[in-house]
Amino acid sequence: MAQIVLHEVTKRYASGPPAVDALDLNIKDGEFMVFVGPSGCGKSTALRMIAGLEAITDGEIKIGDRVVNDMPPKDRDIAMVFQNYALYPHMTVRDNMAFGLKLAKVERAEMDRRVQHAARILGLEEFLDRKPKALSGGQRQRVAMGRAIVREPQAFLMDEPLSNLDAKLRVQMRAEIARIQADLDVTTIYVTHDQVEAMTMGDRVAVLRKGQLQQVGSPQELFGRPVNLFVAGFIGSPAMNFVASKLERRDGGASVSIGSQQLDISKEALATRSELQRFFDQEVIVGLRPQDFEEAGFAPAGSQSRLRASVDLVEALGTQTLVHFTVDAPRVQTEEIKELAVDTGAVEVGRFEENGDAGRSEFVAEVDPKADVARGKEVELAVDTAQLHFFDPATGSGIYGG
Repeated sequence: MAQIVLHEVTKRYASGPPAVDALDLNIKDGEFMVFVGPSGCGKSTALRMIAGLEAITDGEIKIGDRVVNDMPPKDRDIAMVFQNYALYPHMTVRDNMAFGLKLAKVERAEMDRRVQHAARILGLEEFLDRKPKALSGGQRQRVAMGRAIVREPQAFLMDEPLSNLDAKLRVQMRAEIARIQADLDVTTIYVTHDQVEAMTMGDRVAVLRKGQLQQVGSPQELFGRPVNLFVAGFIGSPAMNFVASKLERRDGGASVSIGSQQLDISKEALATRSELQRFFDQEVIVGLRPQDFEEAGFAPAGSQSRLRASVDLVEALGTQTLVHFTVDAPRVQTEEIKELAVDTGAVEVGRFEENGDAGRSEFVAEVDPKADVARGKEVELAVDTAQLHFFDPATGSGIYGG
């Protein structure tokens, strides 16, 4: 086991901006770190530089006590698990798992011990004599993991290992990988574009955008206190709602406008966001998570802030109901929001401004499944304004303070 330290690690190609730009990160011994971000953000390039599969342009990478910038991959004492299982079809599971140990000339008894140990951890003992073609996708992925585990490396590096699996199997496998990593206590870096996967697996999550680290922290930190619009919009499912608004003083407190309606900001929200004092009577971007709405009839007693809307679409998911509606408030059109809309496939590249009415904002609220909501019906939604997020429209940075 070892910590992995990246100091101003940069990767430049012949043309265009850096693929990875001055990345600083300290991954602790035994930590499960997840790199997450949209396609092209630099997460896989960063992983490949740590592995030695990609040369770095500038900076320093340390694994344990060794600077590994110029060290070949085989000498870095790491093991990789790829999106493609890369199993040898003519070999049994046992031989696939042991192949790297044979190349390293590990003694037969030790090789058998490691393979049996990994097979027991992964539930593969009864499949050791089968060929890959006789296995399911999940079993093949476990074999690929077993090949990494038998190496007993200082660190595991995993590059989107579950992306070839169906949705149900992905959920099962991500729980297994998290359990195995915790049992082995091996430093692990895991790359994914799926923020749900990142949030459910990582001890900490590093969010990247255009080669730059946006924020690193626990899943709770990223969800509850995102540093900017990009992190706020990328982390969370369904995604955070954004609206251009104005912060105003009201009855000794404060409020924000949501189109023609007003939401009173709770004293708790003001107390934990002292920087808001600088934005009174100014434009701000307000973020509201779907989870912070509730149909008024199911809201806790004493919740005062309400938003009335006409329902555009209802998604009944059993344990929750998602209500889609629009408000007569300007749509946020910053570069971060445009990029997020394109990444999710909501709009095509270059078509953001043409998509819908810029004077209206689309919202999603998560309400009790027993709530009486239907398309075309008016609904009154309670809003937990203690959970509102505020962003500076000039910089996109979160507005916090003590």
